[in-house]
Amino acid sequence: MKYYVGIDLGGTDIKAGVIDEGFNIVAKHVVPTNPGRLVDEIVADMADAGKTAVKMAGLAESDIIYVGVGIPGAVNSKTNIIILTPNVGWKNVDFIPIFKKYWDIPVFLGNDADAAALAEVYAGAARGYDNVVVLTLGTGVGGGFVFDKKIFTGGGFGTEPGHIIIVADGEPCGCGARGCLEAYASVTALIREAKQIMAEHPDSLLHTLCEGDSSRVNGKIIFDAAKQDDTAAKAIVSDYVKYLGAGIASFCNALRPQAIILGGGVCNAGEPLFAPLDKIVESLIFSTGDGEIPPILRAELGNDAGIIGAALFGIGS
Repeated sequence: MKYYVGIDLGGTDIKAGVIDEGFNIVAKHVVPTNPGRLVDEIVADMADAGKTAVKMAGLAESDIIYVGVGIPGAVNSKTNIIILTPNVGWKNVDFIPIFKKYWDIPVFLGNDADAAALAEVYAGAARGYDNVVVLTLGTGVGGGFVFDKKIFTGGGFGTEPGHIIIVADGEPCGCGARGCLEAYASVTALIREAKQIMAEHPDSLLHTLCEGDSSRVNGKIIFDAAKQDDTAAKAIVSDYVKYLGAGIASFCNALRPQAIILGGGVCNAGEPLFAPLDKIVESLIFSTGDGEIPPILRAELGNDAGIIGAALFGIGS
Protein backbone atom coordinates (compact mmCIF):
# COMPACT_ATOMS: atom_id res chain seq x y z
CA MET A 1 0.00 0.00 0.00
CA LYS A 2 1.27 3.49 -0.90
CA TYR A 3 0.66 6.46 1.37
CA TYR A 4 0.73 10.21 0.81
CA VAL A 5 0.19 13.25 3.02
CA GLY A 6 -2.11 16.09 2.06
CA ILE A 7 -1.95 19.43 3.89
CA ASP A 8 -4.71 22.02 3.49
CA LEU A 9 -3.68 25.48 4.71
CA GLY A 10 -6.62 27.67 5.70
CA GLY A 11 -6.97 31.03 7.34
CA THR A 12 -8.33 29.35 10.47
CA ASP A 13 -6.91 25.81 10.50
CA ILE A 14 -4.10 23.69 9.12
CA LYS A 15 -5.55 20.30 8.19
CA ALA A 16 -3.23 17.38 7.47
CA GLY A 17 -4.12 13.83 6.53
CA VAL A 18 -2.57 10.57 5.43
CA ILE A 19 -4.13 9.28 2.20
CA ASP A 20 -3.80 5.73 0.90
CA GLU A 21 -3.69 4.74 -2.77
CA GLY A 22 -7.45 4.22 -2.71
CA PHE A 23 -7.82 7.95 -1.87
CA ASN A 24 -9.06 7.22 1.66
CA ILE A 25 -8.08 9.35 4.65
CA VAL A 26 -6.29 7.00 7.04
CA ALA A 27 -5.66 9.61 9.75
CA LYS A 28 -6.18 13.34 10.11
CA HIS A 29 -4.79 16.04 12.38
CA VAL A 30 -5.92 19.68 12.67
CA VAL A 31 -4.15 22.61 14.33
CA PRO A 32 -4.93 26.35 14.34
CA THR A 33 -3.20 28.47 11.70
CA ASN A 34 -2.85 31.61 13.82
CA PRO A 35 -2.14 33.82 10.78
CA GLY A 36 0.05 36.86 11.18
CA ARG A 37 2.98 34.87 12.52
CA LEU A 38 6.32 34.47 10.73
CA VAL A 39 6.16 32.28 7.64
CA ASP A 40 8.62 29.80 9.15
CA GLU A 41 6.48 29.35 12.24
CA ILE A 42 3.37 28.48 10.23
CA VAL A 43 5.29 26.20 7.86
CA ALA A 44 6.85 24.40 10.84
CA ASP A 45 3.35 23.77 12.20
CA MET A 46 2.26 22.46 8.80
CA ALA A 47 5.13 19.97 8.70
CA ASP A 48 4.47 18.95 12.29
CA ALA A 49 0.76 18.43 11.58
CA GLY A 50 1.66 16.14 8.70
CA LYS A 51 4.11 14.15 10.81
CA THR A 52 1.52 13.85 13.60
CA ALA A 53 -1.03 12.46 11.13
CA VAL A 54 1.56 9.89 10.02
CA LYS A 55 2.05 8.77 13.62
CA MET A 56 -1.70 8.62 14.16
CA ALA A 57 -1.93 6.32 11.12
CA GLY A 58 0.60 3.96 12.72
CA LEU A 59 3.11 4.63 9.95
CA ALA A 60 6.71 5.76 9.77
CA GLU A 61 7.72 8.90 7.89
CA SER A 62 9.63 6.64 5.48
CA ASP A 63 6.27 5.09 4.46
CA ILE A 64 5.16 8.40 2.88
CA ILE A 65 5.84 8.85 -0.84
CA TYR A 66 5.40 12.63 -0.87
CA VAL A 67 3.54 15.57 0.68
CA GLY A 68 1.07 17.71 -1.25
CA VAL A 69 0.13 21.17 0.02
CA GLY A 70 -2.95 23.20 -0.90
CA ILE A 71 -2.60 26.98 -0.52
CA PRO A 72 -5.54 29.46 -0.41
CA GLY A 73 -4.23 31.92 -2.92
CA ALA A 74 -2.21 32.44 -6.09
CA VAL A 75 0.50 29.85 -6.66
CA ASN A 76 2.87 29.78 -9.62
CA SER A 77 2.88 26.08 -10.45
CA LYS A 78 6.03 26.45 -12.58
CA THR A 79 8.23 28.13 -9.96
CA ASN A 80 6.38 26.93 -6.82
CA ILE A 81 6.34 30.50 -5.56
CA ILE A 82 3.28 31.48 -3.49
CA ILE A 83 2.38 34.85 -5.00
CA LEU A 84 -0.28 35.84 -2.48
CA THR A 85 -2.37 34.26 0.27
CA PRO A 86 -4.80 36.96 1.47
CA ASN A 87 -6.14 34.98 4.45
CA VAL A 88 -2.68 34.12 5.75
CA GLY A 89 -0.81 37.25 4.70
CA TRP A 90 1.97 35.74 2.60
CA LYS A 91 3.51 37.34 -0.48
CA ASN A 92 6.15 35.87 -2.81
CA VAL A 93 7.04 32.94 -0.55
CA ASP A 94 9.39 30.24 -1.84
CA PHE A 95 7.55 27.59 0.15
CA ILE A 96 9.20 24.26 -0.60
CA PRO A 97 12.76 25.05 0.66
CA ILE A 98 11.23 26.36 3.89
CA PHE A 99 9.06 23.25 4.33
CA LYS A 100 12.03 20.96 3.71
CA LYS A 101 13.85 22.51 6.66
CA TYR A 102 11.23 20.84 8.85
CA TRP A 103 10.50 17.72 6.81
CA ASP A 104 12.92 16.60 4.10
CA ILE A 105 10.50 14.84 1.75
CA PRO A 106 9.30 15.46 -1.85
CA VAL A 107 6.71 18.27 -1.82
CA PHE A 108 4.11 19.30 -4.40
CA LEU A 109 2.33 22.64 -4.17
CA GLY A 110 -0.91 23.99 -5.58
CA ASN A 111 -4.02 26.08 -5.04
CA ASP A 112 -6.56 24.75 -2.52
CA ALA A 113 -9.53 25.13 -4.88
CA ASP A 114 -7.62 23.13 -7.49
CA ALA A 115 -7.00 20.51 -4.83
CA ALA A 116 -10.71 20.24 -4.09
CA ALA A 117 -11.46 19.91 -7.82
CA LEU A 118 -8.90 17.15 -8.25
CA ALA A 119 -10.26 15.31 -5.20
CA GLU A 120 -13.80 15.23 -6.61
CA VAL A 121 -12.50 13.68 -9.84
CA TYR A 122 -10.49 10.94 -8.18
CA ALA A 123 -12.52 10.26 -5.06
CA GLY A 124 -15.80 12.18 -5.14
CA ALA A 125 -18.78 13.09 -7.27
CA ALA A 126 -16.81 13.15 -10.55
CA ARG A 127 -15.39 9.63 -10.37
CA GLY A 128 -15.50 8.17 -13.85
CA TYR A 129 -15.05 11.52 -15.59
CA ASP A 130 -11.81 12.90 -17.04
CA ASN A 131 -12.85 16.47 -17.91
CA VAL A 132 -14.74 18.38 -15.24
CA VAL A 133 -15.49 21.92 -14.06
CA VAL A 134 -15.73 22.23 -10.27
CA LEU A 135 -17.24 25.34 -8.64
CA THR A 136 -17.38 26.05 -4.92
CA LEU A 137 -20.12 28.49 -3.93
CA GLY A 138 -19.25 30.23 -0.69
CA THR A 139 -18.14 33.69 0.39
CA GLY A 140 -16.75 33.85 -3.13
CA VAL A 141 -16.86 31.49 -6.09
CA GLY A 142 -13.80 29.28 -6.35
CA GLY A 143 -13.08 26.12 -8.26
CA GLY A 144 -10.91 24.53 -10.87
CA PHE A 145 -10.78 22.86 -14.25
CA VAL A 146 -9.66 19.25 -14.61
CA PHE A 147 -8.69 18.03 -18.08
CA ASP A 148 -7.54 14.44 -18.64
CA LYS A 149 -7.65 14.09 -14.85
CA LYS A 150 -5.05 16.82 -14.41
CA ILE A 151 -5.49 20.34 -13.06
CA PHE A 152 -5.36 23.03 -15.73
CA THR A 153 -3.25 25.94 -14.49
CA GLY A 154 -3.08 28.07 -17.62
CA GLY A 155 0.27 29.83 -17.80
CA GLY A 156 1.13 28.56 -14.35
CA PHE A 157 -0.81 30.96 -12.16
CA GLY A 158 -4.00 28.94 -11.96
CA THR A 159 -7.54 29.81 -13.00
CA GLU A 160 -10.21 32.00 -11.43
CA PRO A 161 -13.61 30.68 -12.56
CA GLY A 162 -15.42 33.03 -10.20
CA HIS A 163 -14.17 36.02 -12.18
CA ILE A 164 -15.54 35.44 -15.62
CA ILE A 165 -17.71 38.44 -16.52
CA ILE A 166 -21.39 37.55 -16.89
CA VAL A 167 -22.85 41.10 -16.74
CA ALA A 168 -20.95 43.95 -18.40
CA ASP A 169 -20.64 46.87 -15.95
CA GLY A 170 -22.61 44.82 -13.42
CA GLU A 171 -22.36 44.50 -9.66
CA PRO A 172 -18.95 45.39 -8.18
CA CYS A 173 -16.78 42.41 -7.24
CA GLY A 174 -14.20 42.15 -4.49
CA CYS A 175 -11.51 41.66 -7.15
CA GLY A 176 -12.05 45.23 -8.39
CA ALA A 177 -13.93 44.36 -11.58
CA ARG A 178 -17.68 44.53 -12.16
CA GLY A 179 -20.11 41.84 -13.25
CA CYS A 180 -18.09 38.79 -12.19
CA LEU A 181 -19.81 35.47 -11.62
CA GLU A 182 -18.74 35.77 -7.98
CA ALA A 183 -20.71 39.02 -7.66
CA TYR A 184 -23.89 37.13 -8.57
CA ALA A 185 -23.44 33.44 -7.67
CA SER A 186 -21.59 33.53 -4.35
CA VAL A 187 -23.51 33.11 -1.10
CA THR A 188 -22.44 36.68 -0.33
CA ALA A 189 -24.30 37.83 -3.45
CA LEU A 190 -27.34 35.71 -2.58
CA ILE A 191 -27.56 37.33 0.85
CA ARG A 192 -26.97 40.81 -0.58
CA GLU A 193 -29.96 40.44 -2.89
CA ALA A 194 -32.06 38.96 -0.09
CA LYS A 195 -31.49 41.99 2.11
CA GLN A 196 -32.42 44.33 -0.71
CA ILE A 197 -35.64 42.49 -1.49
CA MET A 198 -36.56 42.10 2.18
CA ALA A 199 -36.51 45.89 2.51
CA GLU A 200 -39.04 46.07 -0.33
CA HIS A 201 -41.25 43.26 1.01
CA PRO A 202 -41.91 43.80 4.74
CA ASP A 203 -44.53 41.03 4.73
CA SER A 204 -42.13 38.40 3.40
CA LEU A 205 -41.73 35.16 5.34
CA LEU A 206 -38.01 35.92 5.28
CA HIS A 207 -38.54 38.46 8.09
CA THR A 208 -40.23 35.82 10.23
CA LEU A 209 -37.52 33.21 9.62
CA CYS A 210 -34.85 35.82 10.46
CA GLU A 211 -36.77 36.81 13.60
CA GLY A 212 -36.98 40.37 12.27
CA ASP A 213 -33.19 40.73 11.93
CA SER A 214 -32.08 40.83 8.28
CA SER A 215 -28.45 40.41 9.36
CA ARG A 216 -29.34 36.80 10.21
CA VAL A 217 -30.44 35.87 6.69
CA ASN A 218 -28.51 33.00 5.10
CA GLY A 219 -28.84 30.62 2.19
CA LYS A 220 -30.85 28.05 4.12
CA ILE A 221 -33.41 30.62 5.24
CA ILE A 222 -33.83 31.90 1.68
CA PHE A 223 -34.41 28.44 0.22
CA ASP A 224 -36.65 27.43 3.14
CA ALA A 225 -38.85 30.46 2.50
CA ALA A 226 -38.95 29.74 -1.22
CA LYS A 227 -40.06 26.16 -0.50
CA GLN A 228 -42.95 27.67 1.47
CA ASP A 229 -44.00 29.66 -1.60
CA ASP A 230 -42.82 33.04 -0.33
CA THR A 231 -42.92 35.42 -3.30
CA ALA A 232 -39.84 37.43 -2.32
CA ALA A 233 -37.73 34.36 -1.59
CA LYS A 234 -38.78 32.73 -4.86
CA ALA A 235 -37.67 35.84 -6.74
CA ILE A 236 -34.28 35.77 -4.99
CA VAL A 237 -33.75 32.09 -5.81
CA SER A 238 -34.87 32.63 -9.41
CA ASP A 239 -32.32 35.41 -9.93
CA TYR A 240 -29.58 33.43 -8.23
CA VAL A 241 -30.18 30.36 -10.39
CA LYS A 242 -30.36 32.52 -13.53
CA TYR A 243 -26.92 34.01 -12.98
CA LEU A 244 -25.30 30.80 -11.77
CA GLY A 245 -26.76 29.00 -14.77
CA ALA A 246 -25.36 31.63 -17.13
CA GLY A 247 -21.89 31.10 -15.70
CA ILE A 248 -22.13 27.32 -15.89
CA ALA A 249 -23.43 27.43 -19.47
CA SER A 250 -20.50 29.66 -20.43
CA PHE A 251 -18.05 27.12 -19.05
CA CYS A 252 -19.89 24.35 -20.89
CA ASN A 253 -19.83 26.19 -24.21
CA ALA A 254 -16.14 27.06 -23.93
CA LEU A 255 -14.73 23.89 -22.39
CA ARG A 256 -17.22 21.08 -23.08
CA PRO A 257 -16.76 19.34 -19.70
CA GLN A 258 -18.26 15.92 -19.06
CA ALA A 259 -19.72 17.10 -15.75
CA ILE A 260 -20.16 20.17 -13.56
CA ILE A 261 -19.57 19.69 -9.82
CA LEU A 262 -20.96 22.21 -7.34
CA GLY A 263 -19.81 22.47 -3.73
CA GLY A 264 -20.58 24.75 -0.80
CA GLY A 265 -23.29 24.95 1.83
CA VAL A 266 -25.87 26.44 -0.55
CA CYS A 267 -25.94 23.05 -2.32
CA ASN A 268 -27.71 21.65 0.75
CA ALA A 269 -30.84 23.17 -0.77
CA GLY A 270 -30.95 20.12 -3.06
CA GLU A 271 -33.65 19.91 -5.74
CA PRO A 272 -34.95 23.50 -5.31
CA LEU A 273 -31.48 24.58 -6.51
CA PHE A 274 -30.47 21.82 -8.89
CA ALA A 275 -33.78 21.24 -10.73
CA PRO A 276 -34.23 24.82 -12.03
CA LEU A 277 -30.47 25.09 -12.59
CA ASP A 278 -30.56 22.09 -14.92
CA LYS A 279 -33.30 23.75 -16.97
CA ILE A 280 -31.50 27.10 -17.18
CA VAL A 281 -28.21 25.52 -18.23
CA GLU A 282 -29.90 23.31 -20.81
CA SER A 283 -31.60 26.35 -22.33
CA LEU A 284 -28.33 28.29 -22.60
CA ILE A 285 -25.88 25.65 -23.82
CA PHE A 286 -25.01 25.68 -27.51
CA SER A 287 -25.96 22.11 -28.33
CA THR A 288 -26.82 19.93 -31.30
CA GLY A 289 -28.82 17.71 -28.95
CA ASP A 290 -26.31 14.89 -29.09
CA GLY A 291 -25.45 14.31 -25.43
CA GLU A 292 -23.54 17.58 -24.96
CA ILE A 293 -25.37 18.71 -21.82
CA PRO A 294 -23.29 17.61 -18.84
CA PRO A 295 -24.86 16.58 -15.54
CA ILE A 296 -24.65 19.08 -12.69
CA LEU A 297 -23.66 17.12 -9.60
CA ARG A 298 -23.24 17.97 -5.94
CA ALA A 299 -19.72 17.67 -4.52
CA GLU A 300 -19.33 14.77 -2.09
CA LEU A 301 -16.14 15.29 -0.10
CA GLY A 302 -16.91 18.42 1.90
CA ASN A 303 -14.12 19.67 4.13
CA ASP A 304 -11.95 16.64 3.33
CA ALA A 305 -11.62 17.61 -0.34
CA GLY A 306 -8.67 19.92 0.29
CA ILE A 307 -6.66 17.25 2.11
CA ILE A 308 -7.39 14.51 -0.43
CA GLY A 309 -6.78 16.77 -3.40
CA ALA A 310 -3.48 18.12 -2.06
CA ALA A 311 -2.30 14.55 -1.64
CA LEU A 312 -3.04 14.04 -5.35
CA PHE A 313 -0.86 16.91 -6.59
CA GLY A 314 2.03 14.57 -7.32
CA ILE A 315 -0.01 12.01 -9.27
CA GLY A 316 1.60 11.28 -12.61
CA SER A 317 4.76 13.24 -11.79
